[in-house]
Amino acid sequence: NFMVTGLQDIDKCRQQLHDISVPLEVFEYIDQGRNPQLYTKECLERALAKNEQVKGKIDTMKKFKSLLIQELTKVFPEDMAKYKAIRGEDPPP
Repeated sequence: NFMVTGLQDIDKCRQQLHDISVPLEVFEYIDQGRNPQLYTKECLERALAKNEQVKGKIDTMKKFKSLLIQELTKVFPEDMAKYKAIRGEDPPP
């Protein structure tokens, strides 16, 4: 009777939980005997690592752009002055 009552309680809650989706990886954690809360922790750690990696790439590209503009200004000063004027970075001479 206890089991039947418990299943009836679960069935009553079913409509409230209709829109919840659980990633399949959580079930794999459970099948492996691991704590499913570790899934969230590991996802956050992976996201943080990826965020740092992307930030590093962005910083590198900004440095590259700056160096490229410096070098192009040395080689093509007139063209780069026009480029900077178009970009609104520097008024034309």
